[in-house]
Amino acid sequence: MKFVALLSTALIASASAFAPAASSERATIALNMDRRAAMGGIAAVAAGVAAMPGMASADGSVSKSTIQRARFVYGSRITNLKDAVKAGDFAAVAAEKNAFILYNSGAYPGTKNKAKKAEAIAATNKIFQAIRSKDKKALADSYKTYLSTVNMSDYDALAAEGGQGYSADYDYRVRTKQAAIYQR
Repeated sequence: MKFVALLSTALIASASAFAPAASSERATIALNMDRRAAMGGIAAVAAGVAAMPGMASADGSVSKSTIQRARFVYGSRITNLKDAVKAGDFAAVAAEKNAFILYNSGAYPGTKNKAKKAEAIAATNKIFQAIRSKDKKALADSYKTYLSTVNMSDYDALAAEGGQGYSADYDYRVRTKQAAIYQR
């Protein structure tokens, strides 16, 4: 009942603020609503809000372009480790642990690629097992095995004569070695 009384007081106050100044009559507004009707109205509004579709949420959409982006972004970080693997720099390879994890999950998404993803994860585990044991030869062998398991291509720089590497500043290849623009 307090809610209805407060609401009617607020409506009366706002109505009197807009009433003509010359008139001495006050406008009265009566709410012909009891508590049950007010709660029914609130429940109807709540039901309407609940029936509305939920907000959009990221569902990890998978398309050819998202897979290609993951392969390039994280694959280029992995292939850049060639010199560190040759030198036996365990810290440099361990620092790129997330690149391996993100490559495996981004290049092999969904249930269709479950077996290939398991192979990539097993090859990754062998790399980090070699790092933990500080074995340079095992690191080099497991890195080579990983590259062949995931069929990693080399992300060398593209020559401008070979074609165009990207077409807009929003492309993921911008400011990389493959960001060649063909100009005549």
